Amino acid sequence: MAAGTVAAELRELSEEELVTKLREAKAELFNLRVQSATGQLDNNRRLQVVRREIARIYTIMRERELGLSAAPTEVTAS
Repeated sequence: MAAGTVAAELRELSEEELVTKLREAKAELFNLRVQSATGQLDNNRRLQVVRREIARIYTIMRERELGLSAAPTEVTAS
């Protein structure tokens, strides 16, 4: 995959980290769209990669909401 995030890596993140990752991806998508509109975009493929990453994040969040998968539990060293 071209510079995207693998779903397995996303599943290891907590809810807060997923929300942060989602915000970053949406901001990047906005910037890529602006670059595309002004003719400054060098890599058109990056638009698709970022859109798919956003979809993966939403899918994982929905799976957790439905109880199909669980967020990783914090392991404390004793």
